Amino acid sequence: MAGQRDCTKEQLKRWQEQRGSQKPDALTTGAGIPVGDKLNIMTVGPRGPLLVQDVVFTDEMAHFDRERIPERVVHAKGAGAFGYFEVTHDITKYCKAKVFEHIGKRTPLAIRFSTVAGESGSADTVRDPRGFAMKFYTEDGNWDLVGNNTPIFFIRDAMLVCEGVMATSGHQKERANSPHTHLKDPDMVWDFWSLRPESLHQVSFLFSDRGIPDGFRHMNGYGSHTFKLVNASGQAVYCKFHAKTDQGIKNLPVEEAGRLASEDPDYGLRDLYNAIASGNCPSWSFYIQVMTFEQAERFPFNPFDVTKVWPHKDYPLIPVGKVVLNRNPVNYFAEVEQMAFDPSNMPPGIEPSPDKMLQGRLFSYPDTHRHRLGPNYLAIPVNCPYRARVANYQRDGFMCVSDNQGGAPNYYPNSFTGPEDQPDFKETRILFSGDVTRFNSGSEDNVSQVRDFYTKVLKEDERKRLCENIAGHLKDAQMFIQKKAVKNFTDVHSEYGACIQALLDKHNAQSKKGHVHTYTQTSSHTVAKEKAHL
Repeated sequence: MAGQRDCTKEQLKRWQEQRGSQKPDALTTGAGIPVGDKLNIMTVGPRGPLLVQDVVFTDEMAHFDRERIPERVVHAKGAGAFGYFEVTHDITKYCKAKVFEHIGKRTPLAIRFSTVAGESGSADTVRDPRGFAMKFYTEDGNWDLVGNNTPIFFIRDAMLVCEGVMATSGHQKERANSPHTHLKDPDMVWDFWSLRPESLHQVSFLFSDRGIPDGFRHMNGYGSHTFKLVNASGQAVYCKFHAKTDQGIKNLPVEEAGRLASEDPDYGLRDLYNAIASGNCPSWSFYIQVMTFEQAERFPFNPFDVTKVWPHKDYPLIPVGKVVLNRNPVNYFAEVEQMAFDPSNMPPGIEPSPDKMLQGRLFSYPDTHRHRLGPNYLAIPVNCPYRARVANYQRDGFMCVSDNQGGAPNYYPNSFTGPEDQPDFKETRILFSGDVTRFNSGSEDNVSQVRDFYTKVLKEDERKRLCENIAGHLKDAQMFIQKKAVKNFTDVHSEYGACIQALLDKHNAQSKKGHVHTYTQTSSHTVAKEKAHL
């Protein structure tokens, strides 16, 4: 059996080998005070009570009680690794960002892969979108490209994030559980999806074969949103980012994914670690799509709609570079659990577009990190923009572990050579005009691209599995929700809806689903009356 042990199982042995002939370090408390006995607590006699003065015990226990930090609301379960991005093609005519400065340039980067819905202890092989977040450590600060393994998303308006993300993450996450039973509730998931038909594109992708990728190495990554690139002359274009796996797309069959979920729930994390540890370093080819402002004006739909893609025949992929992962984390908590990605981190040359979902994430991501990790989370080594010099007027806060910028002035403007703004790095000017109101985008074209995906992208056997996967999940929702959902799939293509309906009919016939039991909460008046008789 020893010869079959993979790299993850050999980690402690490798750590010991790296130490060579070094003797064990002296055990200490958190304050560095040597510990004489770590196995026995201090008591009055062998059977007596404990003593408060046993600081070895209290130091250990107090820290243990506080080891866990709040997990991410979404993307809680993940794996991370480090490597570099290398430029292979010149795109300086589009973008002045230093990361793309010249062919052959390498920039250190970190990537965190994740499932979206599950808690930190959940399985890696569930049907769920996968997070694909990249942090480039550039000379002009960190660039965080925070995407998924899908080029689209469920919703297009950030107002629906709280309800939409949690409802569509209904396979696992607590917020998507019934507030009454705390159980997973297919009614919640499919009710939301059926009421928001813009979700059809992502739902179809999710329930296709690509809904369960084989680990993290065999999937693509997408920035998903539309961004803006600016060149050295101040000329701007719109852009989408793509990272195509060099390992080839590979997905897990439903049965295999289910087996792994019970036998090896950390399958994705293990596969990534072992590949890098054995020298089989995964890589992705990096591309952009470019659209001019004039083309955006003439585009047949909103080019900032994250529920849609830009057709490659009209906006072909332009090669840029290569992403390579060649180092595993030294410590998971320090370098993966504390890794924080902010879509708002964009160095000069990369700017946001009017994409409503992107605009909402510009606030929500750094805000959740300040809650989860504290206001000084950017000073944590894995998040620190170590290739740039940080100089600003932010001070103090919990866990300020730097020199707090010493005696430099903490107000601006000042007359004492404090940091000054740099006009050369102003954002590009853009003209907008229009009424200020809440525009409803729900009635925009929600089916054309889904129809193309169903009829042109998927093969016949893939369409069959797609319908089986949808029906197998939708069957547990109430009948009226099933009907709404099938109506939406029928709007995409009559065959799509008919196939799902036929499968649902079989499921419903087998379960003899003729009516729905509902629970009616007892009124407060009735409860009070019952209590009076107690």
